[in-house]
Amino acid sequence: MNSVYRGRFAPSPTGPLHFGSLVAAVGSYLDARTQGGAWLLRMEDVDTTRNVPGAADSILATLEAFGFAWDGPVLWQSTRLEAYAAALEQLKTAGLAYPCACSRKEIADSATRPAADGGMLYSGTCRAGLAPGRAARAWRLRVENAAISFVDRVQGRQEQQLARDVGDFVLRRADGLFAYQLAVTVDDDFQGISDIVRGADLLASTPRQIWLQRCLGFATPAYAHLPVASNAAGEKLSKQTLAPALDSATAAASLCAALRFLGQPVPAELARASVPEVWAWAFAHWSFAALPRTPSIVPAAPG
Repeated sequence: MNSVYRGRFAPSPTGPLHFGSLVAAVGSYLDARTQGGAWLLRMEDVDTTRNVPGAADSILATLEAFGFAWDGPVLWQSTRLEAYAAALEQLKTAGLAYPCACSRKEIADSATRPAADGGMLYSGTCRAGLAPGRAARAWRLRVENAAISFVDRVQGRQEQQLARDVGDFVLRRADGLFAYQLAVTVDDDFQGISDIVRGADLLASTPRQIWLQRCLGFATPAYAHLPVASNAAGEKLSKQTLAPALDSATAAASLCAALRFLGQPVPAELARASVPEVWAWAFAHWSFAALPRTPSIVPAAPG
């Protein structure tokens, strides 16, 4: 095993896995295994307001039925709250994090334009301190007026000006839950992740995570953002867009469809093979260079 390469797949238990989830899992798994690396599994269940009872068990059972094998135990974000709190304290002590009293309505009313992630750009109302009589609702990270750039292995050179495109972003939410950006950054460092292969829907989040890595003294992994499976309306396949759950009874055919989506020249007869046979073909023929470079694709019908 390549002791340097450590990849991961990090689903959220908000519902069953669907084709879009499978694409990300297949891409990250093959990138790790064909380089002799480790492939870790993390359950991103820190946002308890979105977790669906039974979804985590369903995800694990589906991954097993589809032939995925991960290294080591599953890491559950719900067990990592002390680590996130410690990281937040480190940022507070360094003067990089500050309390924010603004409500969503106040943020929307004061925002001059949308942020890069589709939300509203925070105007920095509380950056210089809370106004008299205002109590902290959330904690935010200060960003600098400088560009964050990186070269994505799939999408090429990316650049984001955090102050202009995102603004100071949330680390701990008004409901007391730790934000995705903090949790994922802390966990990637904790697990020693060297290579992150995931969907291009998270491309806009990467500069924030790189900035957090720098603030916390973490190393920056290599990134590869795969095309996202979308429906005919251009919406990412998800629970919200009613993407159907994966069916373990058709695992081999679904794996073949995911491989074709990722630009791999899968022979038609492979869809009638067993799951181990599909993986054997994939390990022997995986081509990272064949990955489509577009951020979003409507998948072809299985067959």
